[in-house]
Amino acid sequence: MRSDQIKKGLERAPHRALLFGTGISKKDLSKPFIAVASSVNDFIPGHVGMRDLERFVERGIVSQGAVPFFFGVPGICDGLAMGHEGMHYPLASRELIADSVESVVKAHCADGLVCITNCDKITPGMLMAVARLNIPAIILTAGPMLSGRQGMKRLSFVRDTFEALSLTKRGEMSKQELSCLEMEACPGQGSCQGLYTANTMACLTEAMGMSLPGCGTGLAGMAKKKRLAQASGERIVELVKENITPSMIMNKKSLENAIMVDMALGGSSNTVLHLMAIAHECGIEISLNEFDEISKKTPHITDLRPGGEYFMEDLEYSGGIPAVMHRLKDRLNDNPTVCGTNVKKLANESQVLNEEIVRPLNKAHHKEGGIAVLFGNLAPEGAVVKQSAVSEKMMYFKGKARVYNSEEAVMKDILSAKVEKGTVLVVRYEGPRGGPGMREMLAPTAAIVGMGMSDDVALITDGRFSGGTRGPCLGHISPEAAAGGPIAAVKNNDEIIIDIKNRKLHLNLTDQEIAERLRHVKHPPPKINTGWLKRYAKMVSSASKGAVLDIE
Repeated sequence: MRSDQIKKGLERAPHRALLFGTGISKKDLSKPFIAVASSVNDFIPGHVGMRDLERFVERGIVSQGAVPFFFGVPGICDGLAMGHEGMHYPLASRELIADSVESVVKAHCADGLVCITNCDKITPGMLMAVARLNIPAIILTAGPMLSGRQGMKRLSFVRDTFEALSLTKRGEMSKQELSCLEMEACPGQGSCQGLYTANTMACLTEAMGMSLPGCGTGLAGMAKKKRLAQASGERIVELVKENITPSMIMNKKSLENAIMVDMALGGSSNTVLHLMAIAHECGIEISLNEFDEISKKTPHITDLRPGGEYFMEDLEYSGGIPAVMHRLKDRLNDNPTVCGTNVKKLANESQVLNEEIVRPLNKAHHKEGGIAVLFGNLAPEGAVVKQSAVSEKMMYFKGKARVYNSEEAVMKDILSAKVEKGTVLVVRYEGPRGGPGMREMLAPTAAIVGMGMSDDVALITDGRFSGGTRGPCLGHISPEAAAGGPIAAVKNNDEIIIDIKNRKLHLNLTDQEIAERLRHVKHPPPKINTGWLKRYAKMVSSASKGAVLDIE
């Protein structure tokens, strides 16, 4: 066992003394040591219920004759970080999480690893660590939140609260109604109720075979989730005994399956960054073109929020990710999973319990998948849009640029009703390096929807969008402005053409005009030039490569 490095031999007497100091017995030294990384904290609704899950994971590990060792991992709530300096940190924290898990597990020679996670950057950070460590591992996501209620109306936190700001500004919602909404939108523990980044990543973790069947949509706080926690604890000991490592599961085939399920669901555009980063840790090449190629061949078969009207609880009661995989069974790659059953067998044996919520491929909501990748002289390395959340009218849009060098600046104009119809809002210097940290633009996009302008205004940025964003919003424009990308050359009133169906993003200037402008660009000073984000900004790669840390 890997843990023998700190348990066996005369020279390990000091190590054994320290282990005995934790309360374990001599008998425990003969058992596998299982590290359990938990991101429980009191800030994030998606994580406040993890103490219960920890108990059941522990129960499962002990029942199989192994010793659990719990440790904490940092977690940030994107919703709480939104709209202020805090939003510089969530994407960057993905690398911090991966490094933290690697450090603890490597230093203490664990034989296996269980990751208890849930929200946006924590889950991909855990998966990156799992790929890097390549010891037997399993992921347990804590589950989606139940829908909120305002009378008989169901609420989802992201859409209803962020868009309520503009409705209140316009006088279409009273302050009393807003106050009620605040109290009712998040009824308890769990990740936000729609197909936002946290839930999308939970679903894709299951699709790539790194969590047990049913885990991706199993609701937070329910008995089923506790049973999944115990089963995950039991299974990790079996994985250790069988020496089944992540590299046997997380390969090109499993990542392609995850992308396919993502496209069928219409998931968050952030998954492009995260799947590329996970692939990077696995030593696998995945390009933006591959996302687009799979999207073009994969029908969008669910209608979940933010683009649709159903909730994660509806997907759960319709059969969850196994039901989605059943629809895709003839297209998925066969591959092993942590549960011991191969993908094809799981997909074939699963059932769809609601034909409307998980539609057949020939009755899809859209012929193509949820995400499209656009290229052009404004985004030579690509840009990403959640096309399933864009109205047919806005699939092609030509407008005049209005340029901003920060999220705060564009937000101020939107709320002051200074944005005219036919405008393309250009928000730059918000990329991985320029942000730093590639802030999400949920507040501006939700404000546009709330102001009733989602079919009249587009927003493009070298930053990114929340999984809750809907409308013609293109992010991840690469190269970013801070790296000298063409977006730095855009001026007010330039004409920009967005053609989603034909995958084009074009600035109506010649290459020579863009090059000339870029020679004279004066970049603004870094927004943050202290702390570890200063180091991050110097090391982070382009969004087109997953915004991973790269010192080469």
